[in-house]
Amino acid sequence: MRSPEEMNPEAVMENPAQSGRIALAEGPAEEAAVLYVSRNSDSAAFHTIQDAVRHAEEHSGHPFVIQIAPGIYREHLVIRTRGLTLRGESAEDRAVSGSRKGMDGELSSGPAAGNEVRITGSLGGYEILEDGIKRGTFRTQTVLIAADDVTLENLTIENAAGPGYLAGQAIALHAYADRLRFYRVRLLGQQDTLFTGPLPEKEVEPGGFRGPTESFERRLCRMYFRECYVEGNIDFIFGGACAWFEKCEIFCRDPHNPEQTHDSEQTHDPELAQDSVQMHNPEQSRAPIAYVTAPSTPAGQPFGYVFNRCLLRSDCPPESCFLGRPWREDAKAVFLRCRIGGHIRKDLWDDWGKEAAHTRSFFAGYDCVWTDGVRAGEAVDFHPSSGPAASFSHSLSEEEAVFYTPENVLQIRERGI
Repeated sequence: MRSPEEMNPEAVMENPAQSGRIALAEGPAEEAAVLYVSRNSDSAAFHTIQDAVRHAEEHSGHPFVIQIAPGIYREHLVIRTRGLTLRGESAEDRAVSGSRKGMDGELSSGPAAGNEVRITGSLGGYEILEDGIKRGTFRTQTVLIAADDVTLENLTIENAAGPGYLAGQAIALHAYADRLRFYRVRLLGQQDTLFTGPLPEKEVEPGGFRGPTESFERRLCRMYFRECYVEGNIDFIFGGACAWFEKCEIFCRDPHNPEQTHDSEQTHDPELAQDSVQMHNPEQSRAPIAYVTAPSTPAGQPFGYVFNRCLLRSDCPPESCFLGRPWREDAKAVFLRCRIGGHIRKDLWDDWGKEAAHTRSFFAGYDCVWTDGVRAGEAVDFHPSSGPAASFSHSLSEEEAVFYTPENVLQIRERGI
């Protein structure tokens, strides 16, 4: 196991130019102009979110807050303007989807139908485009953020393409930038719901990264998620970011369940759905249903994904899901003080057939508890004695866990992000 000294981020933070510590503001804060978006109001200045974002781009020397009225916005949104804030209305009334108990109180079940801002798309990676090439993973996103210092609040972002075995990869949010902040954001999808840049240095197959960010610099991307909800199944939180998830709900969605989970509006042919359940019935296969994370943490980056005080729930069968697997060999993911459902297997992680991951990946946990199933109430053992992850899964001591704070992980000067 790596020593606390090895996990100490000070070696990275010694060079401010390299670390680029997060500054909450550079100089005196300029009052932001507010742009109003509504699909249904004639008095609103903009009827699509993209039109408001485009206006902000054209006046990029000034800060903007885009205030969005409740409604369903069928858009593929691209954000390339630094410092932009997108905020759903009724911020004080919004909460994360799903009730959560035992996490500093109980949170309500979220905005009622018709009273949320939902940005929805339905592009899937299996779609064949006019040039005869599959759309692929990185051209499916509903929302792309490609600018630093962007904040999203009180929004739902959805990719309703369907389960991966029918639609392929289907990203809801593609975030490839630094100092991004997400508050009470709901991300709905199935395979590859949330991508957090940077991309790995090289794709495994030619064209595997084809999309709007394939030529982007492989740089540090830091992100903060608070009271968010992320739903999916296969590798649904993936990428190379340094990301902190605080009091979030992570829901493993059973792709074989013909019933729609939560409030997704996607619809499928019932006969096709039933055939899919029969063809992909988990009782007929030992294959896992879901992998929560698939980090591709760059070599030398001290932190990858950190989940603190999060709740992991599911409609999947017991012990049918992994906490994660390494998309690249230097992957890092840590779970702190989380409540973990019985859908997660007791061996926790899969090595994805990567022998090098056994010496280079770092998956760990501290003070986590099983919430249901035969192990309900027991502490999660992050140091399994057997299984593919036995050599790279670790139980952190209290002394080691103390290094995992937002200040250290995200390299920020002060709390308040």
